Amino acid sequence: MSTDATQLTHDAITARHDSPHRVIATVGNTPLIELTSLSAEVAPVRIFAKAEWFNPGGSVKDRPALNMIMDGIRSGELTKDKTILDATSGNTGIALAMFGAAMGYKVKLALPMNAGALHQRILLAYGTDLVRTDPTKGSDGAIEEALRLNAESPDAYFYTDQYTNHANWQAHYFTTGPELIEQTGGDITHFVAGLGTSGTFTGTGRYLREHVPDVKLISVQPDSPMHGLEGWKHMETSIKPAFYDESLADEDRTVRTEDAQAMIFRLAKEQGLLISPSAGAAAHTALQAARELKEGTVITVMADNAMKYLDFKFWEQ
Repeated sequence: MSTDATQLTHDAITARHDSPHRVIATVGNTPLIELTSLSAEVAPVRIFAKAEWFNPGGSVKDRPALNMIMDGIRSGELTKDKTILDATSGNTGIALAMFGAAMGYKVKLALPMNAGALHQRILLAYGTDLVRTDPTKGSDGAIEEALRLNAESPDAYFYTDQYTNHANWQAHYFTTGPELIEQTGGDITHFVAGLGTSGTFTGTGRYLREHVPDVKLISVQPDSPMHGLEGWKHMETSIKPAFYDESLADEDRTVRTEDAQAMIFRLAKEQGLLISPSAGAAAHTALQAARELKEGTVITVMADNAMKYLDFKFWEQ
């Protein structure tokens, strides 16, 4: 990234601490929790996870959403007369809606009609203008609709465009990565993260690679186009995010939705952690990677907890 872009992004992130909007100042610095029941299975290897539901909007997406907004304000592209626009499957939209409400911006979001009912209720509570799209097209259909809306009235919107906006992954480069180094003292041998926009994996992975050169970066995605991992993409059959860099990963793995769901129930019963499907997928993959090691520290990111997914049918198992 250019020096100017780096400085702009860094300033945008650090500026939140001077903001009168208290919700903004609470983003980041989430706990790193050892998944002790999993660590016990693979000892002396240890497995830790970033508990991103401690962010004010309840997910990891608070980080890039805030950074994209702050970056837009500082660049002059986001003004009070513009509506924040994006495509979302849930969590980024909630974060944008929350910050928009806190900072006095209108928010319009395109999202698939079959997006989680609880996600949609939260968005409506924030006063979001929802444009529901063809459920069979998933997040790609929402992206197409957001692009159409922006092309029709470009002066009316600040299109955050989370799938191409470099402020997305830079949020993790400047916050998630440094937090992990501080929380572990740099004792990280493997980093595992899922692929949706790929912002978490890209930003955190790039920072860790610079500061822990021997770290192994493992990306993970659903094993098929039809899956139940909210927010994640099966890259082979999806519109790839503009900043997705396949060469960054030392290894790319896939995970079944059923294995992610099994991990949800395991961690709930064994550790009192009630997590989301994508967090279950991340934990499952971290355990799989740890089983192949004789020593090391495996770090993953749990995007959110289970609260917005409790109406999903798999809980009835």
